[in-house]
Amino acid sequence: MRENIVIIGAVALGPKVACRCKRLNPEARVVMLDRGGRISYGGCGIPYYVSGDVSDADELQSTSFHMLRDAPFFRDIKGVEARPRTEAVRIDRAKKTVLTRNLDTGAEETLSYDKLVLATGSTPRALPIPGADLPGVHAVADLDAAIAIRAALTAGSVGRAVVVGAGFIGLEMAVALADMWGVETTVVEYAPGVLPTVLSPGLASMIERHMHEKDISFRLGGQVTRIEGDGKVERVAIKTPNGEEVMETDMVVMSVGVTPNTELARAAGLECSARGGVVVDGNMRTSDPSIYAGGDCAEIRNLVTGKPFFLPLGSLANRQGRVIGDNLCGISSRFPGAAGAWCVKLFEQNAAGVGLTLDAARRSGLDAFSIIVSQFDRAHFYPDKAFMFLELVAEHGTGRVLGVQGVCAMGDALVGRIGAVSALMPHRPTVEELSLLELPYSPPFNSAMDIVNVLGNVGGNVLAGRNKSIAPQEFARLFAERDGSDVFFLDCREHPNAEPYLKAYPGVWHNIPQGQLAGRLKEVPRDRKIVLVCNSGARSYEAFVTLAHAGYADVVNVAGGMATLRMAGADPKV
Repeated sequence: MRENIVIIGAVALGPKVACRCKRLNPEARVVMLDRGGRISYGGCGIPYYVSGDVSDADELQSTSFHMLRDAPFFRDIKGVEARPRTEAVRIDRAKKTVLTRNLDTGAEETLSYDKLVLATGSTPRALPIPGADLPGVHAVADLDAAIAIRAALTAGSVGRAVVVGAGFIGLEMAVALADMWGVETTVVEYAPGVLPTVLSPGLASMIERHMHEKDISFRLGGQVTRIEGDGKVERVAIKTPNGEEVMETDMVVMSVGVTPNTELARAAGLECSARGGVVVDGNMRTSDPSIYAGGDCAEIRNLVTGKPFFLPLGSLANRQGRVIGDNLCGISSRFPGAAGAWCVKLFEQNAAGVGLTLDAARRSGLDAFSIIVSQFDRAHFYPDKAFMFLELVAEHGTGRVLGVQGVCAMGDALVGRIGAVSALMPHRPTVEELSLLELPYSPPFNSAMDIVNVLGNVGGNVLAGRNKSIAPQEFARLFAERDGSDVFFLDCREHPNAEPYLKAYPGVWHNIPQGQLAGRLKEVPRDRKIVLVCNSGARSYEAFVTLAHAGYADVVNVAGGMATLRMAGADPKV
């Protein structure tokens, strides 16, 4: 059937829609517009191009068999009329037309459509501060911006850089600047920790400490108030909890989030949310049944909260593009929403997660708790292994899993675990289901009792009142406020492990190995809070059971044990 399909936007969602349409309906005329000169590129690969891991910008715009995805490629290979450097000026819904303008010639043309797709993406937020427009201030907006950043680095004119924002892109750019180019890099983040919307403070501190070890500096709780320079960026003023700091720099990279590009949609009278995204239904259809939207410009349903949310990820845009392509061609297809699975590599550590953090769950009105476990990512006797740290967020009462996040040096192992949980999230899994989740097993890949199963087991014990754990930051607070009378810190490891702490903190740090505890209960006071700790949390849990059975009321177990405390920088220093 000969239909006119116009797609506005040609980076991620747009090309997926276009190609799907032509496969399902080869007779359709598909026109794809984009303001940029480069189309159909992997925007998520930009930090790796800046770092040099990807040697040429064309690699981000090429297929796996090395064909450049430019306008001739779409015309000759896909049968799609791609028009880069072409702006959609106005949508006339009554006439079903789009007014376009060629950005090089200024020529205007009116395109008719039977179906229209908005794939307009998003724009990096700009801080409304003096000097934000100085040369040397960059936003990671598109591939052209990445080329400009790398050109400055290649020219050798950047010795110091400030990255504003400690989200995914900000941290990845900090790694790219410091690791490949040796740039003295400082990250400024308004929140008190890195990756503030997706990681808990305990796990976030692990990432921060690792990056600090790689010579990345942080100004957490800081705010850039102005950028100064004579014809180019030279200094940045940062408001910190301790006052103002003025820092010399040669480059500023802005990474403070993005805003959906919905100007066209709003001007056309399409429904948009208060947060800015185009409102779509499960078929990715807007309030106009002839117009669809997806990718960074649209809001989707959060599978955990059931509420709309904005999640600008290329992986989502590609899946939504297929759904839209189906619906354009008469195949009923739905996009159910997302639980927000993510992952990021930062030097030799990796972080990943899905669903809500504890703070996010509580802000959503959910009665939530969290626990952390630590365990080797594969059999403890296998030589090539690393500690993995997973945090479970679950709902009191129902035991519903609200989120899981983690940190591990073995990125593939971590992503595999998070991926397994992510696959369950649309089905509202419970802690018990994690406990019984079947995962492939072999010592080179995991333990017979996988860490995901352990996460479910510990969560189930907490729900049943058989365990009560505290996070690293709570342990650090209790230890910092110790006065020798209110809290009894009990190390459940063997004496050689505990000895350095006994010497460093006499009268505060106590040691009774877990296997001896039942016979030495008289040494444990009943009128003080008991804080139990071991290497991973397993023996201290056994100690918790012993004390609970003996009638001790105020007992807590340090989640993840000393391994987690050390990784988070919350362990007592010896």
